[in-house]
This record gives sequence, C-alpha cells and structure tokens, in this order.
Amino acid sequence: MTDRSTSAGDALPMRLNRRFLLLGAGSLALAGCVSTPEPQPEPEPLPPVRPAMYDAMPEEPYDVPAVDVSQMAPEWWRREVDYETEERPGTLIVETGQKYLYHVRPNGRAMRYGIGVGRDGFSWQGRAVIAYRREWPRWTPPDSMVARQPELEPYSIANGGMDPSATNPMGARGLYIHQNGRDTIYRVHGTHQPWSIGRSISSGCIRLINQDIIHLHANVRDGSAIVVRHDTAPDLIAVAG
Repeated sequence: MTDRSTSAGDALPMRLNRRFLLLGAGSLALAGCVSTPEPQPEPEPLPPVRPAMYDAMPEEPYDVPAVDVSQMAPEWWRREVDYETEERPGTLIVETGQKYLYHVRPNGRAMRYGIGVGRDGFSWQGRAVIAYRREWPRWTPPDSMVARQPELEPYSIANGGMDPSATNPMGARGLYIHQNGRDTIYRVHGTHQPWSIGRSISSGCIRLINQDIIHLHANVRDGSAIVVRHDTAPDLIAVAG
C-alpha cells in the first residue's frame, strides 16, 4: 500500500512557492496602479539682482528711481573693463554699433557704459570735445525734429525748450558736443527708460540710464575729447574685466 501522506519537510516548499506567487501577483497589481509622473515645467529664471549702483538716488532734485534691471540686461550695466587704445585717458569713445560708451582710464582700462542710440546718434561721427556739462538740462529739440513732429512745437528752441523733470528726454545730465568751436547739436544725455539701453531707438542722440550719466558726468571734465564712430576700428579691443 502506497503511503500518500506528505511529510512536513515536503509541504514547506509548496507553501513558500504559493506565497511567492501571491506576492508576485500583488506586486504586479500594484505596479499596474502607478502612473508615470507628468514632466514638470522648468522653473522660471530668477530676475537679476539689482546692484547698489542702480538704487534710487533720493538726493537728486528730481525723481531718480531704482533701475528696473529686468528691463536692462546685465551686459549693459556699467563696469570697468580692459580696453587697449591709443587715445589718452579721459577720452570718451562712443561705439554706436556695439551700443557702448568707453571712458578711457590709465593702464589699459576703461569704464564702459551701455547706451541707446537714436536716429540722430547715427547722423554724426568724428572727433570733437565735450564743451560743457549740465545738471538736469532743458530739452530743446532741434528744428528738424520739430518739423517731423509738430507736437513738439511748445518745446522748440524758439519757445525755450522743456523744463527739467524726471521725464525730460535729456534726463539727469547732459554732455554737449562741440567741433571746431561750434555746437554739433549732438548730446550724451540721460534717460529714465532702462528698456532703451542697448537698442537703436526712434529719436535722440546717445543716451545712458540716469544713474550712469550721473556717474559719467562726475568723472568727465569740460574740454575732454570725444570720438564717435559707427564701426569698431581694428586697433581697439574691449574685453570684459
């Protein structure tokens, strides 16, 4: 007679196999309930931190608010750079194509400012001098501009121009360019519009954000040479320092 009873040792592997099958089935069931996570959008880039040099200037007679640097890329911020040139220290060099103004310093250095260049800024180039400087100057659009924009007639030269203000197109400071003893009608001046720096704009000459023109005005002397050109000459190399 055959003994069909199963010993305890034979039954244990069968129970273990059954348990592993149940666990495996449960794992598969759980895996079927897990959905693939949707890709998350890239986080928005943080806005640039405004340097202290672009804080508000409450000591000025008219409002100079802090610069909204989200409207003015860091590449246009004021900084000292390496700058090899044969021009003497103190000279201003305006590169309209680059949208930079360089104030030459000794030992191959220069202070570099981002600029906006208007239609009138492309009308003249050459060598001249800063005949004089003005704080919070009046704005007197030339007759040619008034002819194009008759709404400017109240601010014409004949009518004495526009009074200084926080929104005056000349901004907080003006540098007046003369050549051979005569006014060229071209200016380096301020603006309260940071978005216009680094761009070619509809009108005006050479503009710097107000904090920058105030800084430049304090470091330039009357009679300083200025060179304005529309193409970068091969003997000038500017490298960020």
